[in-house]
Amino acid sequence: MVAMPAQSRKMRGEDPLPALDPILEDDTVDSSVATRRQLVKRLADVICIPSSQLTPQERHMAGDVLVELLRDADIELREGVAKRIVMLNEAPRTILVILAKDDIRVAKHILENSLSLTDSDLIQISKTVSSEHRKVIAHRRKLSDSVVDSLVQFLEDDVVTVLLKNMGASFSETALQRILTISRNETHFIPLLNRREELRPSHGLTMFWWADGPTRKKILARFGVSRSVLQESCADLFPRAAADGWQDAGVRKALQFVERRQRNRAAIARNEHGGLEQVIEAAAENGLDPHLTEEISYMSGVKPATGAQILTDEGGEGIAVLCKSTGLKREMVEKLWAALRRPAMDEAGEVHPSLRRVIEAYDSISTDKAQTVLRYWNWSLTSSLNKDVLRYIRDGVIPREEEHGAAAITAALVFGHRR
Repeated sequence: MVAMPAQSRKMRGEDPLPALDPILEDDTVDSSVATRRQLVKRLADVICIPSSQLTPQERHMAGDVLVELLRDADIELREGVAKRIVMLNEAPRTILVILAKDDIRVAKHILENSLSLTDSDLIQISKTVSSEHRKVIAHRRKLSDSVVDSLVQFLEDDVVTVLLKNMGASFSETALQRILTISRNETHFIPLLNRREELRPSHGLTMFWWADGPTRKKILARFGVSRSVLQESCADLFPRAAADGWQDAGVRKALQFVERRQRNRAAIARNEHGGLEQVIEAAAENGLDPHLTEEISYMSGVKPATGAQILTDEGGEGIAVLCKSTGLKREMVEKLWAALRRPAMDEAGEVHPSLRRVIEAYDSISTDKAQTVLRYWNWSLTSSLNKDVLRYIRDGVIPREEEHGAAAITAALVFGHRR
């Protein structure tokens, strides 16, 4: 069966076939080439016939023959066919896949626009084509998480950038974790990651540590939330856990995250300086040493590893979170800054931009939300620090979440980061 001429189709009141690319109509070439082109044209015509007039079997047979002809055809002819069949819902997938793996000039029409390609097709194609092909796939209006996984595994900068900007792409935990890991050095991914709806607190509050100032502000605004529902839900469990002597380490760590009170009264009671403010004043006068860092950490209700991460962070916004969550006044932010021996004034006699940014972070977050962030940091950075995770950190390896949990990944990413 061959396609009916367009004129006879119009006489029968039927829609004309899509117009062919002019290259397929050019008969001013060598006779054998012209014959091939005409045959390709006729086969393409057959493939384009509506399903009401053509059986699927005949369409696929025509497609099989067309595939063989296209293997040795010139690029203009292949591109012409790609343009012709790209919008057909019933185009044989075999020919679509072959054209999708072709030269990018041909493949781009299929890869970006064809609705007939399945997720399986796109995954299989992405593994055998160039970065330029994968970038075109990344532009598709809709991409499932399985296709995104396949594209992200190559960690190609331009492809990942397009995917993160594509709001029609769906990201799995695996893909986000891959990008989060490389964002430690490829920091231009951080603002793009922070715009993704799929981003979890574990992602955002982890990449905080290598984000710039403006992005840190957005991360704190997004993930600094109230824990009121958690607190109300678990309120009756605190006295029960206390009656048990806090024997279950997992319960103890989880309830420490939920607890309303931030300062550690026991640590304050045994401190030689008297209180948290007094320790910070001593540090401002004499400088912050490891002993004072530990004391500030314990009194603030966090582990020394968490306190050290906050107090040695170059950006300083973590100091704002620490001070706000523990009820310290703004002047204590400045005293901690002085304890770190960081400049408070610039050459013009104005507040140093870095200190100003930290004070703005302090002013912009509520005590309750700051406590959420601080407690999440403490839980995620220290709750999974067993010997296996410490070995991963030492070796620069990221543990698997299904084996060690999200907190272990956070600890490995943060403590294993080398600027």
